[in-house]
Amino acid sequence: MATEYDADVIVVGAGILGGAVANALAKKKHAVLILEAGPEVKRAEILNSFRNFGNKSDYNGPYPEQPWASKSSTPNYIESVGPIVQKPAYLRLVGGTTWHWGGATWRNLPSDFKLQSLYGQGRDWPISYDDLEPWYQQAEEEIGVSGSDTDDQSGQGGKPFPPRSKPYPMQMQAWTYLTQQVASKTSSVGHHFVDEPNARATRPYNGRPICAGNNNCAPICPIGAQFSGDMPVRWARENGAKLLTNAVVYKIEKGNDGKIVAIHYKTPDGKSTRLTAKYFILAAHGVEIPKLLLISNIANSSDQVGRNYMGHIGKSISMLVKDPVWAGRGPTQQGSINTWRDGEFRKEHGSIRHFLDNTVPNELITKRLIDKGVVGPALDEAIRHDAARYLKIASYVEVLPDPINRVQLSSQVDALGIAKPKTDFRMTPYSLAALPRLFQDYDQFRTVFAATEVLSNPDDWVPSSHIMGTTIMGANPKDSVVNHECRTHDHANLFIASTSVHASSTVVNPTLTGYALALRIGDIISREI
Repeated sequence: MATEYDADVIVVGAGILGGAVANALAKKKHAVLILEAGPEVKRAEILNSFRNFGNKSDYNGPYPEQPWASKSSTPNYIESVGPIVQKPAYLRLVGGTTWHWGGATWRNLPSDFKLQSLYGQGRDWPISYDDLEPWYQQAEEEIGVSGSDTDDQSGQGGKPFPPRSKPYPMQMQAWTYLTQQVASKTSSVGHHFVDEPNARATRPYNGRPICAGNNNCAPICPIGAQFSGDMPVRWARENGAKLLTNAVVYKIEKGNDGKIVAIHYKTPDGKSTRLTAKYFILAAHGVEIPKLLLISNIANSSDQVGRNYMGHIGKSISMLVKDPVWAGRGPTQQGSINTWRDGEFRKEHGSIRHFLDNTVPNELITKRLIDKGVVGPALDEAIRHDAARYLKIASYVEVLPDPINRVQLSSQVDALGIAKPKTDFRMTPYSLAALPRLFQDYDQFRTVFAATEVLSNPDDWVPSSHIMGTTIMGANPKDSVVNHECRTHDHANLFIASTSVHASSTVVNPTLTGYALALRIGDIISREI
């Protein structure tokens, strides 16, 4: 007698990657059920909340707070015990954290998949760039990526690279005055400046309007020109997938044959429900997935669940420069200095990537001037002068997967009695060895822009919300959690669609790679079903 299931596939997490894989499967007419811990929200509601929310730099702030599915910024939700505080900004609701991302959609370089083979550092992925290239292209077309078809993104200044099977779906955005000035001045001292591919529309695209340069891509694009995770979730539902909101998965159930047979979720009132399926896909955040696996004692024969935590930890420098550069016009991210993205130096230290932070500086500038005692007409004049000359360049430093950096279970529990996550992170020598070169670059930037004052402390570490490695991919079941298909080594019908499977951090935003892998997972499962 045939077994009856609640769905062919259950996807846990309704963010950008959960939406991508759910839609890929729903388009093939498979019965897909998506579970999301938080609520469904509307763009207009969040935009109104943003307008009325006091701290404009708190990207999580305008989004709803629910005790059964806390966002990461909820006090005492994430316990950080390492020397570097790691409380990445993420949201638990339909659409996920890409409601407030910057839209950067980079491909990895071919060398990023072979770090150990080429440079003797870190790990190799069990797949190559060529394996993923068709999926990169499909991901870019679904997302609607705009970018330059002529840049060498490796930082070597050669022919267009990495290799592409097709051009970008949309032409690159016109550069703002700030981007033009930084490109010109940094190039004059030997740096390689390239366009940053992004998920903002430069022509009407799949129902999205052209980016109008509102400059609050984070925490919310007001017009929906920037792609966000609610969009593929909507497509999946239009193709027949079902969505359950406020459904907090807290247990994964294993059968006698090692396959996963069910998941259990709680509603806000604490009621528990069990659901079955042929396949299960974990597509939550890179902190939440290892938390769930550790609670369930699933997929961890290697003892690597939660380990190898990688984030784009870095530095930044903000300064007042001699001539106006007019930060705060156009998109919040645009342009990248890739001089140290790839090369033989990676045998000695991690890659470095510098990029523009083009957020409006007026609030920061005003507070600084008031603290200095500037008031009245002099304050107005000083705000106009300083805000026009404000320049911030942020930097990522490549981090290697290291089992000592990890997500664990806290001894504290949330409103539903589910364990909270605990992070433990420190920088390792490979990353620290990049700092002399990074600071030399900062000295160059200060000089070439004739900086009159440095406003920040470049020695401070700046945490990032790009979380990778916590369910790491590998060929060996003894030192990894998933295989080349993103299928868990321990359970043949359990897949992970998350940047948590990435085997290297690189210095570029990981979302496009995660999206490509999610589409690939959908194809693998569809063919098996």
